[in-house]
Amino acid sequence: MAERYPLPALDGLPADIRDMMLKVQEKSGFVPNVFLKLARRPAEFRAFFAYHDALMLKEGNLSKAEREMIVVATSAANQCLYCVVAHGALLRIFEKK
Repeated sequence: MAERYPLPALDGLPADIRDMMLKVQEKSGFVPNVFLKLARRPAEFRAFFAYHDALMLKEGNLSKAEREMIVVATSAANQCLYCVVAHGALLRIFEKK
């Protein structure tokens, strides 16, 4: 799929999306390819992250680790190994805090 839909270069992305990617890169040390693929459609990228932020970053009764645990369980139920691994890593980070 990478050949058919090449990953966009960061410098070719809209400024707001590029800034978001650079923040992700600062935090994790890399930009996940799934984010780069989604950035090929800027409106969908923005909508996805608005939804993500509403679920994962707003104050509430669940800790970040508990929220990530739900994402890992959902990813497993959806049989998405990529998501299980990625969110499992985040879960381990949040559990240490």
